Amino acid sequence: MKDLTTLLPSSERMVEIAITYGGQLLLALITLVVGLWLIGKLIKILKRIFEMRSFEQTLQSFLISLIAITLKVLLIISVVTMVGVQMTSFIAILGAAGLAFGLALSGTLQNFAGEVMLLIYKPFKVGDYIDAQGSTGTVAEIQIFHTILKTVDNKTIVIPNGGLSNSTMTNYSTEPTRRVDCTFGISYSENIDKAREIIVGVINADERIHQDPAPFIGVISLGDSSVNLVTRVWVDTPNYWAVFFIINENVKKEFDKSGIVIPFPQRDVHVFQAK
Repeated sequence: MKDLTTLLPSSERMVEIAITYGGQLLLALITLVVGLWLIGKLIKILKRIFEMRSFEQTLQSFLISLIAITLKVLLIISVVTMVGVQMTSFIAILGAAGLAFGLALSGTLQNFAGEVMLLIYKPFKVGDYIDAQGSTGTVAEIQIFHTILKTVDNKTIVIPNGGLSNSTMTNYSTEPTRRVDCTFGISYSENIDKAREIIVGVINADERIHQDPAPFIGVISLGDSSVNLVTRVWVDTPNYWAVFFIINENVKKEFDKSGIVIPFPQRDVHVFQAK
């Protein structure tokens, strides 16, 4: 068995290695420390600039994170190169690792790309009431990979940004006003003009309903058992549901007071007795 001392480098060789690589390691370490310090300072400056320019909070966080990660990756590549690692070999290893990582997280990267598209085109913002991916609710948060909705009954819905950015989405909060549509059925024996007059009275009594555009009331269809009157009025978007419910309630009450019948489906059954 060989003596272990023969396998170890001589003291002269160790000194030579230290002289050859010690300076590079020290320089690389100093570059890493100073680089991280400079990146931290730059990120703080960017935060102040974004705040002064009143950048949207979601966009601000995304850009700062992206810039910080990019600068740190470039710094690490520079430090590794200074130590003496061949750049081509390092890039090949980094590329292979990136490919494997990308394949493993393809869905997550798609959601990340969806977040970028949402930040660029801004189809909605926090606080908007939207209908997307079969779910309806108020936007509570726009995160890097997901958007969180709160439903009217206080449920939390998490929607991946990838699908959200590539599908049809309805934003009910974009426009300042919305049209409220209500339909009322009256019996064929009732007077249409009288029913219209009652509906007009209910509309005029509610100050939340706009007079421009003017409210519209007309016969929309002749049903199997009723004449159907459609009512279309415009309101401020936040008042939509409150006005919708109160119009239906008050019209029913006024119809009852005036004796106007709201029919319900009926069927006449004739019985014949065989002789």
